[in-house]
Amino acid sequence: MPDEPSTEPVDTGYTADGVPTFESVREKIETRFSTSIGSAELAAETPEGRSLEDQYDARQKAAAERLAQIRQSMATDRDDDAH
Repeated sequence: MPDEPSTEPVDTGYTADGVPTFESVREKIETRFSTSIGSAELAAETPEGRSLEDQYDARQKAAAERLAQIRQSMATDRDDDAH
């Protein structure tokens, strides 16, 4: 009968002492993580997000080129010292 009170306790996510249950904590963490991932994906799709990604890629390329120059310079210095 629908008018009968339910004998099952309602899962509030907290124990009788007011401590959050493991399940409620896990659910809250997963929700926040999913929201964060979704926000990052949406932000990457905006023109500003793509621009930042392009800037990051350009910096990475410039850093790799500079590192190669430094390594080449060090190798040349080492060869000069050996003679």
